[in-house]
Amino acid sequence: MRPLTNDCHKTLLRIGETTIIERIVDSLRYHAVTDIIVVTGYLSEQLRAFLCSRYKDVQFTFVHNEHYATTNNIHSLHLAISSVNIDDDILLIESDLIYEDAVLEKILASRHDNVALVERYRSGMDGTVVTVDNGVITSIIPPHLQKGDFNFSDKYKTLNIYRFSKEFCKNTFFKLLSFYSNVIDNNCYYELILGILIYMQRENIYAEVLDGERWSEVDDPNDLRVTEFIFHEKKQKEILETSYGGYWNYAILDFGFIRNMHFPTPSLIAEIRASLPHLLVNYGSSQTILNEKLAFFMVCNKKNINLLNGAAQAFPLLAQLFGEKRCLVPKPTFGEYNRWFGNCSYYTDSFSLSMDEIKKESDCCDVVIFVNPNNPTGSFIASEKIFTFAAGNPQKTIVIDESFIDFSADPGMIPLLEKNPLQNVIVLKSLSKVLGVPGLRLGCIYSCNPEFNEFIFSRIPIWNTNSIAEFFLEIILKHRNELEASFNATIEDRAEFITLLSQLPFVHRVYPSEANFVVIELADTFSHPEKIVPDLLSQKSIFIKDISGRFNDGKQYFRLAVRLPEDNKKLAQCLREIILS
Repeated sequence: MRPLTNDCHKTLLRIGETTIIERIVDSLRYHAVTDIIVVTGYLSEQLRAFLCSRYKDVQFTFVHNEHYATTNNIHSLHLAISSVNIDDDILLIESDLIYEDAVLEKILASRHDNVALVERYRSGMDGTVVTVDNGVITSIIPPHLQKGDFNFSDKYKTLNIYRFSKEFCKNTFFKLLSFYSNVIDNNCYYELILGILIYMQRENIYAEVLDGERWSEVDDPNDLRVTEFIFHEKKQKEILETSYGGYWNYAILDFGFIRNMHFPTPSLIAEIRASLPHLLVNYGSSQTILNEKLAFFMVCNKKNINLLNGAAQAFPLLAQLFGEKRCLVPKPTFGEYNRWFGNCSYYTDSFSLSMDEIKKESDCCDVVIFVNPNNPTGSFIASEKIFTFAAGNPQKTIVIDESFIDFSADPGMIPLLEKNPLQNVIVLKSLSKVLGVPGLRLGCIYSCNPEFNEFIFSRIPIWNTNSIAEFFLEIILKHRNELEASFNATIEDRAEFITLLSQLPFVHRVYPSEANFVVIELADTFSHPEKIVPDLLSQKSIFIKDISGRFNDGKQYFRLAVRLPEDNKKLAQCLREIILS
C-alpha cells in the first residue's frame, strides 16, 4: 500500500469520509457484536489509539504480533486464539475488507456451524479461491497454487469472512493451527489449515454464496479507487467521466464508450492468447514496417498512411500545422477538435448536415473538418459529396474523421483518393473502435500529400505501438470476412435497438445514425433528468452518456452505444424501471 501507508495504518485509509476500520467496527456494532479482538502489527499504537478514542462502548482486546514483518496471518490468528478464552462462536474478518451490512447479515443468518462467505469468481479478483459442491467447500487453493493455466471458471473467491463454532476453534482448528505455526511454518496463510482439514474430511466448511451484495478488498492503492466507486454512489458518475477508461475495474455495463461488440471473434482472441508470451518479450517493428502492415489491411499505398497509437495521437500534430488557422468544425462534435484548434467557426449538426451551409461557412476558413459519421449525433454525408467539395476547393485543407464509417454503407474516402489523389485531403481514423480493441490503441492518418506524410512520420517515435497491436494487424488479414460480418451484425443490432428505444413511452425521438451508437431525446416530462445517469449507475450498474450540454436547447439527450442485443434489451428495461418508478 506504500506510499499511502508510510505514516498511516492501512485500516485508517478512508473510503469516502470513513476509514476502513470504522466501516468494519460499525457493521459489527450494528449487529450487536461489541467484543472484538484486534490483532495488530505495523503502526499498532496508531490503530489502538484510534479505536479506543473512537469507540467507548466496544470491548477491544488487542493482541500484538511482534513479528508481523516476517510472519503471515497463520501466526497472527494463532496468537489471537491462544491469547483469549474462546467461550462463543467467532467471526473472523480480515481488516482490509469493505462491505455492506447485508454481507455480514448473510453469514450471521447461516444455519451452518462453520461457514465461509464466497462469491463466484470474476475477472479482477485475486487471492484464495475455493471449489464448492452442494454448498460445501471441497478444496481451498491459495494464490501460489494458481499457475498460469489455472481454470477459474468454476471457482469461488473467498471474502475472508468466516464464522466458526466454539468447539471447532478450541479443538480441531486451533490445535492444528498452533502446531503448524509453531513447528512447520509461521509464514503462510491460515486457509492452508482449513484446506488440510477439508482434504482429510475432518470437518465440513460450508459456503454462503453472495448474490449481488457489495463488497471490496483493498490489497493495493488501485483498489481504493475501485472501492470508492462501489461504496460512494454520489461519486460514481464523476469517477467514470474523469477516468476516460480503465472500466475493467468496475462491474458495469458500459453504454458510454463505443466499440464493435462482434469483433474480435473468439478464434482471433485465442490466436492472440497463444502468442501472448512470445509477444510480451519482443519489441515491435519500426514505423516503416508498421505502416506497411497497416497498408495491407487498409488496401492502400503504404506511402500514404501512418499508423498511430490511437487516433488521438494525431491531434497535437495537426494542431502544429493548423492550430491557429481558421477552422470550420461541426457543432457539436468530438471534443478534441475544439481542444486543439483555437480559431474555430462552426456549422450546425442538428442530427442532419447541410452541404450548402458547409460551403457557405467555409468561405472564410482555411481548414474544413468533417467527422463522418459525426460524434455524438451519428449524422452522415456521402463520401463522394465530400470528395467533390475537396476537389473544388484545392486551396483549403479538408480533414475527414472516419472513425465510425464502417457502420455505414459508405466505403469511405480512402478508396476514392487511391483512384483520384487529392493533396488537400487528410483522413483520420480510429481503428480501435471498429475493430473492437480500444485497449490496443490503433489509429491511422492518411494523405496523398508527401510533405504532410513526412511531417507526421518524422514526429512519430520509431516504436509507436506495442507488439500485441502489431500482431493483431497481421492476423486480421485472415479475418476480413468475420470483420465484415461484424459490421453487418452491428447495423442490424442498431436497427433493432432504435425500434426498441422508440417504443419507450418517455422517449420523444430516436435519431437516425450511421454509427454504432444512437441518440435519444426524452419527452419534456421529467423534473430531475440529471438523476437518470447516476441512478442507472447506482441501481442498475449501467453507464450512459448525457450529452444534453452539447446542444443547449433545454432538451434532454443521451448517447447510447450499440451493444449486443441482450445488453440493449437490458438497458431499455432498466431505463423503463428507473424513469417510470
